[in-house]
Amino acid sequence: MTSYDDLRKKIDELIDPGFNLPFKAVGGIKKLVVGPTGVVELELYLKDKQKNEQALKIQVIKLVKIELGFPGIKIDFFESEFIPEGEKPIKYLAVASGKGGVGKSSVTANLAAALIRQGKKVGIIDADVYGASIPNILQIDITPLNSTEDEKMIPLMKDGIEVISTEFFMPPDKPLMWRGPMLGKMLIHFFSGVKWQDNIDIILIDLPPGTGDVALDVKTYVPKSKILVVTTPHVNASHVAVKAGIGAQNIGHEVIGVVENMSYYMNTCSKTREYIFGQGGGETVAKKLGVPVIGQIPIGQPQQGNHLFGDKEEAGKIYNEIAKSVIKEMEI
Repeated sequence: MTSYDDLRKKIDELIDPGFNLPFKAVGGIKKLVVGPTGVVELELYLKDKQKNEQALKIQVIKLVKIELGFPGIKIDFFESEFIPEGEKPIKYLAVASGKGGVGKSSVTANLAAALIRQGKKVGIIDADVYGASIPNILQIDITPLNSTEDEKMIPLMKDGIEVISTEFFMPPDKPLMWRGPMLGKMLIHFFSGVKWQDNIDIILIDLPPGTGDVALDVKTYVPKSKILVVTTPHVNASHVAVKAGIGAQNIGHEVIGVVENMSYYMNTCSKTREYIFGQGGGETVAKKLGVPVIGQIPIGQPQQGNHLFGDKEEAGKIYNEIAKSVIKEMEI
């Protein structure tokens, strides 16, 4: 039987077709163990996992079992984190909430607009698959998606913000009724099958509420994604927002801050703040997660008639400050 060193050398020489470079050059071997019975346990990092996994799996099995004579192999693939020299890594920030109705998607869209105002290139993955609303918030005219020569989807763009969403693949007003496996396949496309604009600075991920499949899958697809938690001042919203934040921390995400949405209503007659949903929810969540409150958004309707606040409006100015905090924290 071939020695361990020879086995590793042979695998290192295989080419990752996504990079067109040997696995040794891209740090492709995550784990390589030969068990007492001679069965090989192999974990490989792979670029374009969705596209290349099956073909490479066959290649590795032939190498290990037929060419090198090992009795068996167990192989798993993971998305590569290797960044070629001169290429800028994409930063991901997931926007999470414990429950629906707190304005998480509105916060995501307005944060994207504020980041654009700060001169950043921004994309949004609308991962709230069953309640996708980003295209509606941004008022995107939905048209068939184009694709690149290597069959990656080109996202739609509105006001400089690139977006990929299940809304682009469903008839208008038709509900999405998928079970988990279909959901997983769609998310794989969103995270590895999209051609974002060159040198994009940050991709925001609009997560569904709670701590379900999507939140767990994001850890698999983009392990270094950071989290921004959205809550309202109300005790019920803050209670479950804490769970969402702790859940994210438990699986290894870094929570960078809390945004308290619908914090108050500015009474234009009395010039005072009216706390319709109570006070303190954001501070409670932030304290329990050990992070700062980076913005408190008042209740209001954007003056320009859509769902985005302009940078001269009070809420728009607050979003600008949130964007600056994100830029500093994410180092973009």
